[in-house]
Amino acid sequence: MRFRPLHSSVAAAAAYKPHPKARLLRRLNPISSMAADPPPPQLESEEDPDERFCAALDRCSFSDPPPLSPTEPIGRPLSGEIRVDRAWAHWNRLGAPKLVVAPMVDNSELPFRMLCRKYGAEAAYTPMLHSRIFSETEKYRSMEFTTCKEDRPLFVQFCANDPDVLLEAAKMVEPYCDYVDINLGCPQRIARRGNYGAFLMDNLPLIKALVQKLSQNLQVPVSCKIRIFPNLQDTIVYARMLEEAGCALLAVHGRTRDEKDGKKFRADWNAIKAVKDAIGIPVLANGNIRHMEDVYNCLDHTGADGVLSAESLLENPALFAGFRTMEPKENNADEIEDNGGLDQADLLVEYLKFCEQYPVPWRMIRSHVHKMLGDWFRIHPQVREELNAQSKLTFKWLHDMVTRLKELGGGIPLYTEEANTAARAATCNS
Repeated sequence: MRFRPLHSSVAAAAAYKPHPKARLLRRLNPISSMAADPPPPQLESEEDPDERFCAALDRCSFSDPPPLSPTEPIGRPLSGEIRVDRAWAHWNRLGAPKLVVAPMVDNSELPFRMLCRKYGAEAAYTPMLHSRIFSETEKYRSMEFTTCKEDRPLFVQFCANDPDVLLEAAKMVEPYCDYVDINLGCPQRIARRGNYGAFLMDNLPLIKALVQKLSQNLQVPVSCKIRIFPNLQDTIVYARMLEEAGCALLAVHGRTRDEKDGKKFRADWNAIKAVKDAIGIPVLANGNIRHMEDVYNCLDHTGADGVLSAESLLENPALFAGFRTMEPKENNADEIEDNGGLDQADLLVEYLKFCEQYPVPWRMIRSHVHKMLGDWFRIHPQVREELNAQSKLTFKWLHDMVTRLKELGGGIPLYTEEANTAARAATCNS
């Protein structure tokens, strides 16, 4: 198998550094500085932008997989107490990360993970990978899963409904991640048709077999990401079953399978708290995280060991560094200090630089452009129309588009709560 994780060329120039605002969050968990790593040669314009980026990967230098940490002999069942102790030992070795980028199809790819890590994220999930296609197709592996040495701690997430196929896929990524994660929460119709994600909640024996297959045959821990049942007791029974099957970390999305719209349905933090109280392994909370105030409130309310954020990070990848976007009810844009002028256009430029360093399909880049610049496009819809008219994108075109948007004006700077409070006080005293 030709897959290798990406490593940067020694001859290239730029260095990665976490944003200074990430230091705001040391009261939650110390964030270790990442070692600088120069980028590989830039990706040239592609004839087929959504597929031929793989040529750029071939120009990068690769290294052998890192050695795996010693564990109990594969296949040896462990008692419940030992499993829990080992789950916590592993979590603590990783630094007990509390601020985690959630898995997002086509959106939590390597450049976006690196951008979020720069702004305070302490761990991240890959997008959901299809275990059968991943195990069978080298092209899919090369296009959908890339990583680098700074991209840790890392959860690699698979959807699956066949334990043997899942194990084959998991073995391929085992040297490059800290957890192999099973997607048990996808509520979309494609998951129903494919019989995976949240629709396996109708077949708990199969879920148990998937977890046991990995936990007894991998040297890295298995984690699971779930949704809750309408009945709380069913959710608790479900979580305990996963723990007993060998799950070493459980991420709980506090919505049911039918509650797909995060804006319409609030996540149930009480249910997450009940799960946390019922099991012994680390638990991550997912849902209702729009800014750092939500992070603190969620951790206090649920007792969870960390939080996941998804949609909010797509709009504001600097969320975990304490930056906020203006909410619809806030009409005080003139009072907000801009904290050095950081806005979503600046974040997009940083994201594009990561994409040049770590190539990904253009469909992913296009999606992030729309998410990060949504507010700007509402003010200047003609620029969005120009973007949509581009059948083939280039980095030069996107950089020129950002420059044009900034010249047109209308963007609202991101801000931190400290700056907002100080600005309001200054306004009141003037």
